[in-house]
Amino acid sequence: MKKEKTPKLLSTSTNYPRKMASDPGEFSRLTVIRNKNARRRRLEIRRLKYTCETMMNITIADNSNSGDEDKDRLHGSKPSNGVTEISFSLSSSPSNQSTSEGNDIVLAGFGEKTCKKNDDVQTLTCTSHGLLSVIGRRCEMEDAVKVELGFMANGGEKFDFYGVYDGHGGSRVAEECKERLHKLLVEEIVEDNNEGSGIDWGTTMERCFEKMDVEVNKGRLAEEMVGSTAVVAVVGNGRLVVASCGDSRAVLSRGGVATALSFDHKPDRADELERVEAAGGRVINWNGYRVLGVLATSRSIGDQYLKPFVICKPEVSVQALTNRDEFVILATDGLWDVISNEVACRVVRRCLNGQIRSNSADVVNQNRAAEAAAVLVELAMSRGSRDNISVIVVELR
Repeated sequence: MKKEKTPKLLSTSTNYPRKMASDPGEFSRLTVIRNKNARRRRLEIRRLKYTCETMMNITIADNSNSGDEDKDRLHGSKPSNGVTEISFSLSSSPSNQSTSEGNDIVLAGFGEKTCKKNDDVQTLTCTSHGLLSVIGRRCEMEDAVKVELGFMANGGEKFDFYGVYDGHGGSRVAEECKERLHKLLVEEIVEDNNEGSGIDWGTTMERCFEKMDVEVNKGRLAEEMVGSTAVVAVVGNGRLVVASCGDSRAVLSRGGVATALSFDHKPDRADELERVEAAGGRVINWNGYRVLGVLATSRSIGDQYLKPFVICKPEVSVQALTNRDEFVILATDGLWDVISNEVACRVVRRCLNGQIRSNSADVVNQNRAAEAAAVLVELAMSRGSRDNISVIVVELR
């Protein structure tokens, strides 16, 4: 009988041939010799970084200790006029470019100061405003802002309306809020036959936001994944009313102290997390906490596909204005993600006092409030904000 040949491999320790192991356990002692020239070279892929060159020429006008977090960012020589000058050059490459090339301004505006005396509370309210809305480093603009001075009058007292809307999934809902929400607010007040200080602002704002939500969701199934946050402020009759739905924010400076008038509706906020889960939804940490792993805010107008987990009910704050109230800031999270309430108020205060000036070529500085809004946007850009940025600064005295 002819003897079968056994396949041979090289030994792990020598170049002598050895028989194929009959015991499967012995395979661990065998090795396969590969041709070194046949190995694949590992291709190293490096992700290109978006570079932002920031050029700043800044001096601090006063001699106070600059112990805040901007100390390492703000430096320069003191000018002869004692005014802080801020100049930013933002570009997508190390070469110098104008601010307009890297930061398209969508809307800029201002309002001159007007004073209204309230005999009931013995206060004199003087208001002026400035706003700036930029696309920033995003490809599309989804923010919208609205200022409607004297949008409503009751008993001879006029009310001013300020609104900031941060859209997601598109700009349609934010734009509709810009055009309609303040009108719905007037309609709601007229329907209730309320006047002046007798307005139940909490109930009125809730109904107004509900109507707005119904309008944007009516008959548009193709756009049910579009939504918007909203933060609005009404100033008049010695009061400041703020309604917030989402993560845009309003901050009041009172007596030199930053006071938040709204609190971000984030899915991981304890009460919001409990509400979402009670409605049968889930909050998933997917690149940040998100409702069903999708939306990074737990309240908004629109977003029909996430009902009832995401609601449109606003939180409302009513403040009686005093002589200690300086200004209020309304802004989208493009600002608040990189700047704290305290720093924002400190910057605006210095702008209103003439201690900081903006040299931005894109903004015509018509008043100090407009200049303050521009400086906040510039500072947010220099800190790496990658979102649309919209800011309204309302001076209260």
